[in-house]
Amino acid sequence: MASANDHETPDPQVEPRSMGPRRYSAEYKARILAEYETLDRQGKGALLRREGLYSSLITTWREQRDRGAKTALAAPAGRPKTDPRDKEIARLKAENARLETELGKARTVIEVQGKLSALLDQLATDSATQNGDKR
Repeated sequence: MASANDHETPDPQVEPRSMGPRRYSAEYKARILAEYETLDRQGKGALLRREGLYSSLITTWREQRDRGAKTALAAPAGRPKTDPRDKEIARLKAENARLETELGKARTVIEVQGKLSALLDQLATDSATQNGDKR
């Protein structure tokens, strides 16, 4: 004879699958979309049940894929435009280098002028002493 415990009512409480929302990688989404689009209606339902997905996710993933494709197609060909700040920085660096070169030349000229002035002063004092000796 069967005991009362053999025919217990199953616990209606469903265990949670995870603690937070599921996250899907781009590769997983692409793989599921590709497989989903090759199946008939019954196969699509079976895929969704097997993977534990909703059809609304497939719709969202399609929209994301199409938006990404449109964005990629809308992007201009070639190199991206340079930032105007980068151009300004390059211009300022070139100007700085040019001014550094000019400053070096000016310092050299000032140094030579100082030496020339000292030499002329020495010549003037030498000639003044020689002229003073002759008198």
